[in-house]
Amino acid sequence: MFITKSLYSRYVDSIFDKMATKPVALDTEAYDILKRQKKPGESFSEVIKRVMVPRRPLTDFIGIWKDMPEAEFREIDVFIRQGRELDRKRMKRLLEE
Repeated sequence: MFITKSLYSRYVDSIFDKMATKPVALDTEAYDILKRQKKPGESFSEVIKRVMVPRRPLTDFIGIWKDMPEAEFREIDVFIRQGRELDRKRMKRLLEE
């Protein structure tokens, strides 16, 4: 079982609700610096947010799931466990090669 369509839809909708575009002028040097930071498949907006936005402390997330319905919490838990199991299998396979 993976994340439900409704949970996924809420996540995607929340991203697009925040999206707006603004043109930004960069000189060649600034553009080249930004381009060097860009990972494959990453947008320039994602680069800027990854590099510029400070990481939030874990304490900011205390209690964030307290109002989540039990069924959604279990579904996310299963999804996380499946991901960890896939990671373990991949690591084992890589170590055996």
